[in-house]
Formats: sequence, structure tokens, C-alpha cells
Amino acid sequence: MKSKSVKNSSEGTESFSEEAADVSNAVMNAAGDAAAEEPQAEELIKENEKKGKKSKDDKVGFGTLMLWQSRMISTSIAVLIFGYLMIYCTDTMKIPAAAVSLILVLSKVLDGVTDLFAGFIVDKTKTRWGKARPYEVFVVGLMFCTWLLFSCPESFSTIAKCIWIFVMYGLANAICYTFLNANNTPYIVRAFKDTQIVKLTSYGSIVTMLAAVAFNVAFPMLMGSIATSASGWSRLVLLFAVPMAAIGLLRMIFIPEKYDVDVKSQQEPLKVKDIAVVVKTNKFILLICMMTLIFNFVCNMGVNVYYYTYIVKNVGLMGVASLATIVAIPLALFFPKLISKFTVVKLMFAGFIISAFGYLLNYFAGANLLILIIAGILTGAGTIPASMLSALVILECADFNEWKGIHRMEGTMSSFNGFAAKVGAALGTAALGILMSLSGYTGDAATMPDSAINMIRMLFSIVPMVLYILTALSLRTYKLDKLMPQIKAENEANRKKYEEEHGQN
Repeated sequence: MKSKSVKNSSEGTESFSEEAADVSNAVMNAAGDAAAEEPQAEELIKENEKKGKKSKDDKVGFGTLMLWQSRMISTSIAVLIFGYLMIYCTDTMKIPAAAVSLILVLSKVLDGVTDLFAGFIVDKTKTRWGKARPYEVFVVGLMFCTWLLFSCPESFSTIAKCIWIFVMYGLANAICYTFLNANNTPYIVRAFKDTQIVKLTSYGSIVTMLAAVAFNVAFPMLMGSIATSASGWSRLVLLFAVPMAAIGLLRMIFIPEKYDVDVKSQQEPLKVKDIAVVVKTNKFILLICMMTLIFNFVCNMGVNVYYYTYIVKNVGLMGVASLATIVAIPLALFFPKLISKFTVVKLMFAGFIISAFGYLLNYFAGANLLILIIAGILTGAGTIPASMLSALVILECADFNEWKGIHRMEGTMSSFNGFAAKVGAALGTAALGILMSLSGYTGDAATMPDSAINMIRMLFSIVPMVLYILTALSLRTYKLDKLMPQIKAENEANRKKYEEEHGQN
């Protein structure tokens, strides 16, 4: 079964690789023609390289960094709170676990549908506040709906409770969070220069992770003393929701959109058919979406708890191993310099190879905690580029769209990527249950067959290793990063030309 799956994945990757290679060859030919027609592009590249290191545009103050990450902190806390929904529903609301699972599945379906529209709506927006900035107000709706989600009246019938949970979770996740995800990339490219974006993405991710660590320490402690009843859960979530809503609005209030990169949108209005144009023209975004799908598939299989329960035979040690992975977080501090020497995709490629080696160690680790910790650090460190820097690759794809004479559509492509992430997460969760059932998993250590134990080992090591190696190999077909200096220079020249012709400031 596994061999067949890997074979199909390999064939799919090979087919996609050939298609992407054809696209990259065509791009290289187009780049050569463009360079011949517009020699000023090369001059702009050299000029940008000379000015780049000393430009004031490179600097990002601590205050600016914190303001930009304020909303990311709020949305991250909301996502972490969602993680307690199951226990709230089953233990406090007394809703059957199967019903809660069905609610979450239906919500994910709704979430996937809204993903496909949110990005296009953002791309089509034009207001005096900008294109993406107005959608930051959804952070208030996110926190409000999150509070309502955990404030279901205890007196409701089971059916009424299920409807309440579905509606509130849908509003919070499928509407508010989806628009906040769709607007992030269009916002950052219009608020900051390229070098600033790299620093904000790299350093900002550390701030968000530290906030998540603080929440993971504080919330369980407060949960034990406050969330002892339905009203207690409501008070606890409100305790976080109010300050997170206020903090989340700081970015919208203080970070304006300053740069206009919509030359195509100024010439032609965005239409629904332009979505198909992007899919047809830009094969690189499909490659990135495939990477995101596989990454989230692996991350959401949730096999760790089974491994530590039935192989390590001490589930408490899972927290120790997980805590050790924090040592990899400071790697993000080096991303700006690494990206300037290499490229984002090359870092992702190296990361997946490192993670694959970590998963290989898992296969030989058994119950050895030291090897598991080392493997955990490697798997965690290797996935940091993919988890933290995907927005930078989407911006490269947007620059490519502009260079090819079509709409940039950062929001739409962000939604594509978000949709891929959710599909991957859903498939990963489903795959775990299906494969464990096929292996004869019983849920009882005394009657657990060897086939189930072997399946747990394979899902904890070989399966993710193979998937990450295939992902890394597929990224080798991503040739867009090599063209970025010329693409950016020519886009900049076209924007200046448009401004001069139309008298824009």
C-alpha cells in the first residue's frame, strides 16, 4: 500500500517537474529577449545592488517590527485557542465527540470554499486606506467570534449547541481568519521595501513564536482555575480576546500602504477570468502550493502521541522532546543574510533535506530519548524556512505575474496557498485514521498487533522522510529565483515609466 502511494507521488512529482522545467525554459528565453529590448534593466540591477546595502529602506526599527507583528500575534493566539475547542465541547458542553468531529469537518469544507474567494476580493479592493489594509478590521471579528464560540449557552439542546458551535467557528475561521490570511501578503508588499520584508518575515516569526510559547504556558494554568464551568470558559477566553483584539488593530492603525505596485490594475480592472490566467501562466505558484500541501499533511498526521504512547511507552516525554525543538527558533535571525547569499527556495530545499534526515533518525531511535530529541531538532529546524518564509515566495510569484503583463494577485495566490495548507492538514488527519485502522490498531497496548506498531514507526519516520525528499526534489524545478534580479529591475522600470506617462507621484 505504501509502496504504491510513494510511486504515485513520485510520478506526479516527475510530471510536474517536467512541466515546470518547460515553463522555466520559456521564462529564460523571454528574459533574454526582454534584456535585449530593455538594456536599462541591467543598469537598474547594478544601481540597486550598489544602493541596497546602505539604503535607509533596509532598516526596520523594533517598534515597526512589533507593530507589524501585532496582528500576527493576535491571530496566532486565536488559532491556539481553537485547539481547546474539542475538550470544551465534549467535557463542558457534553456534545458527543463524533458530532464535534463532524462540525469541524464541515467547517473545513466551508473554510476551503471561502479561501477560493477571499484572495480575489482582496486583490479587487481599492480604497483610500489601500488594498489590503482595510481587511485588518477582521481581527476584531475573529476575537469576538472566538469568544462567542466558547460562550455557548449551557441550557441549549445538543442540536442547538452544535449549530451554535458550527456558526461561530465558521465565522471565526472560514470568514475572519481567511480574510486575514488573504490580505497579509498584499499588505506587506505595499507597506515595505523588499529588504524590509525579508527582515520582518524572519525576525517577526520569532516574536510570534515567543508569544505562542507564553500563551501555551499561561492558558493551561488559568484553565485549571477559571475554566471549571461554561461561564468560566467564557470568562477565560474573553480575558485573552479583548487585549488581542486591541493589539491586533495596531498594525492597521499605524502601518500605511505606501507603495503602489498595481500598474496592470490601473490599466485594466481585475476580472474573475484572471484567476484562470494566473493558473495557466504561473506554474510556480502551483509548485509552492504542492509543497505547502505536503508540509501540512506531514505536520497534521498527529502520529507523535501514538509513538510516545506505544513505543516510548511514556507520553509525558513527548513534551520534553517538543520543548527541545525551541533551540531551532533562533535560526530565523540568520535568514536575511542567508537569503541575500542564496535564495528562499534554496533554504527550503536544504530544510526539507535536513528534516528528512531527522525522520530517518526517528526510524532507528526506538525509545532512545536522546536520539528522538536530536531528530526532533533536525525535523523542526528543517521546516522553519517553509513555515516562515512562504510569503516571500508568493511575492516572487506576484513579481513574475507583473513581469508577464498580468495582474499581480498576491491575495489570490495567498488564498491558493492557504487552501493547499488546509487540504493537506485534512488529508494528513484522515490518512492517520485510515492507515491505523488498516494496520489493525486496537487502542489497547495489550492487544496491539505488530502490524500497528510497525505502521506507527513508518508514519513517524519513513513516510514523512520520503514525502519531504520528493518535495525537496520538486523545488529543484523552481527556477524563478534566478530571474528575480532582472524581473524586479524591469518591473521597477515599467512602474516608473507608467508614473511618468500618467503624471503620478
